Amino acid sequence: MPNGAKIVVDHASKLFLEGSVVAFRNVDLNVRNNEVLCIVGPSGCGKTTLLRCIGGLLPPSAGQVLIDGQPVHRPRAGVAIVFQHFGLLPWKSVIDNVAFGLKIAGASRELIAQRLDHYIRLVGLAGFENHYPYQLSGGMQQRVGLARALAIDPEVLLINEPFASVDAQTREVLQEELLQLHERERKTMIFITHSIDEAIILGDRVAVMAARPGRVKEVLTVDLPRPRDPAKVRAASRYTEMRNHIWEELRPTVAM
Repeated sequence: MPNGAKIVVDHASKLFLEGSVVAFRNVDLNVRNNEVLCIVGPSGCGKTTLLRCIGGLLPPSAGQVLIDGQPVHRPRAGVAIVFQHFGLLPWKSVIDNVAFGLKIAGASRELIAQRLDHYIRLVGLAGFENHYPYQLSGGMQQRVGLARALAIDPEVLLINEPFASVDAQTREVLQEELLQLHERERKTMIFITHSIDEAIILGDRVAVMAARPGRVKEVLTVDLPRPRDPAKVRAASRYTEMRNHIWEELRPTVAM
C-alpha cells in the first residue's frame, strides 16, 4: 500500500450485463488518512458506481478496493455513506433518523443520547429534533443525513453529490459547514460532485474522471491552505488556474 493510504483502489474495473456495459475500467486511486479526495467527471463516467464499490455495496469486476490494507467485500464498520437523495425514513423524526444507525449497531442508550445531542447541534438542527422530513427544507434534510452518518463516528465518509438538489445559496452554506465539520472531526472523505468549484473548495486533491468507460485522467493537488474561507479561495489566482484546467479536461467529454 502507498505510504499513509487509508483507502486504495487497485486496478479496479466494474462491468455490467456480462461485460457489455463498462462503468469504469482500470482505476487506481489512493486516499490518505484524514484527506478529502473530491472526484469530478461527466454524467455516466462511473463516479457513483466507484463509490459503491469502495463502500462495499458492489463488488468490482476486476482489481480490488482496500481499506486499512484489508480487501473490501461488503459494507464494513467505520465506513458511512451519505447519498444524494438523503435516504431519510419519512415516518421517523429528525432525532430518530439520526439515531437509526446507532440503534442498528446496538449502541447503548447512554451513547446514543450523547451522540445525538452532539451531532444534531453540530449540524445546526437543535430545536428541530421532533420534526419530520416533510417539515424540513432540502438543506435541513441533507443535514439530517450527514448527522446520521457522523453519529456512528466513522473513520471514512463516502459522500455522493449531497448538495446537488438544494438551491445555490443553501449549497454554499452547506459547503462552509462541511469545511468546518472536517476541521473539527478529521475524517477520511471521498466526495463525489459535478461542481468544479465545490471540488476545489472542499478537496485536498481532485480526481478528474473521463467519460465511460470511466477512468481517472488526472489527480490534482489543491495547494490552498486550510482552514479555508470559500470567498478567499475563489478570489485566489490558483483557484482560477485550477478551475480552468479542470474544465479544459472535462470539456471534450461534457460536449459529446
